[in-house]
Amino acid sequence: MSDRINRTRDEQPELDEHVVFVNRCAKVVKGGRRFSFSAVVVVGDRNGRVGFGFGKANEVADAIRKGTDAARKAIRPVCVKGSSIPHETYGECDGGKVLLKPAPDGTGIICGGGMRPVLEAAGIKDVVGKSLGSKNRLNVVKATIDALSKLRSAEAIAALRA
Repeated sequence: MSDRINRTRDEQPELDEHVVFVNRCAKVVKGGRRFSFSAVVVVGDRNGRVGFGFGKANEVADAIRKGTDAARKAIRPVCVKGSSIPHETYGECDGGKVLLKPAPDGTGIICGGGMRPVLEAAGIKDVVGKSLGSKNRLNVVKATIDALSKLRSAEAIAALRA
């Protein structure tokens, strides 16, 4: 227990970082255009823990660093069953709607857009996903995290019914 408290940022378990997208924004000022950047980053340990972060800065590297720091702070556990998910689930955030279904071993991750980096970072290897609403990658990432947070194991559901 004490080693968790004394652990610094560099000593954390190895986390995979995926930059989902970087957006450039332009502000028109008297001298021309002033650009700023935003980045969505997904972080996971490929063992059932995943988080995402959103960072904004005047430089791309700073935006990615801020997004990574926010993602590390927002890591949450995800229920996995083998290499897939225990049951079908649906997630929603603003206009982004996501449907995830379990798949047999060897199927792989059949989805795209902002869902794939989230599922890879969580360590889910066999799943079928469909993005139903907006194609905005930030909202798709948030909807995927929402769908994964609704997953429960068979034991947890049985305990609730008892």
